[in-house]
Formats: sequence, structure tokens, C-alpha cells
Amino acid sequence: MADFIFQHGGGQGGWIWDETIAALAQQSGGTARCLALDIPGCGTKRGRDTDGLTFDDIVAALSADIAASGFDKPLLVGHSQAGQVLPKLELAMPGAFARHVYVSCIAHENGHTIGDMMAVQTQQDPDGPLASVFGDPNCTMRERFRVMFVNDMIRPEQDAFLDKLEKDNWPQIAYTETQWRYDHLASVPCTYVLCLQDQVLTPHWQRIFAARFRCDETVHIDAAHQVQNTRPHALAEVLLALASR
Repeated sequence: MADFIFQHGGGQGGWIWDETIAALAQQSGGTARCLALDIPGCGTKRGRDTDGLTFDDIVAALSADIAASGFDKPLLVGHSQAGQVLPKLELAMPGAFARHVYVSCIAHENGHTIGDMMAVQTQQDPDGPLASVFGDPNCTMRERFRVMFVNDMIRPEQDAFLDKLEKDNWPQIAYTETQWRYDHLASVPCTYVLCLQDQVLTPHWQRIFAARFRCDETVHIDAAHQVQNTRPHALAEVLLALASR
């Protein structure tokens, strides 16, 4: 039996993992146990008042959800903005996880906000897809998300996915927090899943982030940012292989 804890990224909720959890159930013959967490304000926790929440409050809420699951040394799997959370969960619950798995996750430089990170990305790649959509004042958020998240989907699939967005909101502290630590991850088994078609976190930046997370290995999947939705069986295969070690 393998246990998995999933943490979603920004603007999304635990629902984002449904396809991957279904793939894990199929590939494991139903033996994989999975818990998809929700940040306050997202998924099953939509509508909660998150004003005034600190990052410690977020981590405490997630830690309580994990403890209540009763899982034994699960793999902790995060996507995108979950890179803010996984290292802090390790500090709150040291040794609780068999391995961290960072799926196209961000790793902020200490002292930087998520806005700072995106500014550096666009400055260093002024002709890239991220700079093109954020540099166009007439580009709507939906069209920005189309470029950032779903470039490996056909148009009807893109629209169906984009219809699900903008209903989940992380607490404001996630966008102003500047204190990030990674040194404690040196003793934690960590894998980075690098998405080769990602246009919001390009492979160049994913490699930088993998190094910050002290990942001891990198696995490549030929997918865009939403790999858990477009290549769920490929991701499930990777996760089950890691859990079997």
C-alpha cells in the first residue's frame, strides 16, 4: 500500500488532482491511498475568511488535515505554488514524509515574493510567452491562463479547463511572504518532476528550482504545466515507482 498527500497550486484546489488520483487507483489496483489538501479559500474550503491569516496558520491547517488522515510516511506531492508550502510542512512535521515530489514547483529566492519571481522571469526572457501575455494590457486573465497552463490541450479541452479556474483563492499572505528556507531539505529525499512544455515555469527555471529544493533526482515528462490533468497516467507511474523504493 502506498500513501500520497497532494497539494495544489495557485488559483486551483484539491480537485486538480482528480485525474491523477484516478490513474493511481487504476495502476495500483486500488491500493493507493490519496488525500488532496485544500489551502484555506480553495476547493472544499472556498468562501472561508482568509483575511489576516499568516503562513503559519496555513501550514497549521494543512498539518492538521495530514495528521487526521492517519497515513504512514506518505509521499508529499506538490504542484506549482505548492513549492511555497512543502518545505514549510517539512519544518512543521519533520520526518513525516517518505519523499517530497515537486511537480513543476516554484522555489522562491529568500526575500522574494511570487511577484518578484515572475518579474525576474520576464526580465530575463523578454520575448518569452510569459512576458508576452503580461506585457499586453489588453490580454485578459483567461487568455493569460491559456498560454501559461494549457498549451498542450486542444481548444475545447482548454476552454473546459479554464472554466474551472478563478474560483479558488489563496490567502493574501501567499503573495506577500518573503521568508523561504530550503537548507533543511538536504536530508529529505526530494524528486523534481520537470514538465518539458511548461510555458509559465520553463524548463530553465524548473532546473533552478529543483536545485533550490535540494532535489536528488529530476524526472522529465513531456507535458505543459498541468501535467496532472493532461498526462495523469505518466505522473501516476512516476509516483508509484517512487513509492515502491
